[in-house]
Amino acid sequence: MKETIAIIAAIIAVAGNIPYLLDIVKKRVKPHPYTWLVWTIVSGVTFFGQVAKGAGIGALPTGAAEIFTVIIFLFSLQYGFKQITRIDTYFLIAALLGLIPWILTKDPTLSVVIVVTIDLIAFIPTLRKTWQHPKTETPLLYSTNVLRHALTLFSLEAYNIATMLHSIAMIIVNSMMTIFITARTEKKQ
Repeated sequence: MKETIAIIAAIIAVAGNIPYLLDIVKKRVKPHPYTWLVWTIVSGVTFFGQVAKGAGIGALPTGAAEIFTVIIFLFSLQYGFKQITRIDTYFLIAALLGLIPWILTKDPTLSVVIVVTIDLIAFIPTLRKTWQHPKTETPLLYSTNVLRHALTLFSLEAYNIATMLHSIAMIIVNSMMTIFITARTEKKQ
């Protein structure tokens, strides 16, 4: 049963990301490159932390999403949001500095706690951008991420901080993004 749930969650990761990639190329959305760079690093650490702490097949959706995270970051360099502010740069620096304890500790649990914190910090420029410019995002990716992370929780073979924290945090911030995009877009029309 867990395998089926993990496969469904991985398919949702693919299904949510492909339209987002197409929207980037069509210039319907403008991903924030700083956020996607940090997410690339964070998702990789989270995936390997989940594997190390026994997530088993439950790590599959994270791995599938990581592939797209890398691709979206690369696309954001050409097609992404260009109005980078000084505060965005500070958040990027804080997120990257947050990797130092992980490098020093090599502890999967502590690593996941640190990278989830970094992930949340990295989300701030995109939340800010989306609040101010809601039409630079579409809700499909973020709403499917909520579903994917919920299913990921059910597919885990071991339940601990390292395997669960990322999905719980992502359910919260992806829900916020979905609300920002839909509510703010409707309000601005």
